Amino acid sequence: MEELDKRLVVLQQMAAVFMPLGAALFMWKPLWATFIYSIGALAYCPTRMLQRYEGRNFTIRRLRRQQLLGQVAFLCAACCMAMQVGQFGFARRNEWVVCLAIGCVLELYTAFRIPSELKKERDGEQ
Repeated sequence: MEELDKRLVVLQQMAAVFMPLGAALFMWKPLWATFIYSIGALAYCPTRMLQRYEGRNFTIRRLRRQQLLGQVAFLCAACCMAMQVGQFGFARRNEWVVCLAIGCVLELYTAFRIPSELKKERDGEQ
């Protein structure tokens, strides 16, 4: 996997704090929570998408596609959250929670599997 620039890593970590903060704040201040979560998602997802895998390992490529699908789910959660707060579109209830849960499950799964597969691949070359 390609490593990110230090500035992008800091941006990604700050955005990773904003996303759960916005999701938790939704119970008390929905409008603020929508802005905070959306800023976090709009900063986190592109930085994750910038990380590339150029190898030929099919398992890592599949996991990387799952990770990208999780990022899309995070962005969909931000859109659905805005629809609920603004009362427009099709998402007027808690659909954003479903999108967020899908993104979290995919992110958590790939966060453990990709490093272990990269280690297997690295050990196999030596």
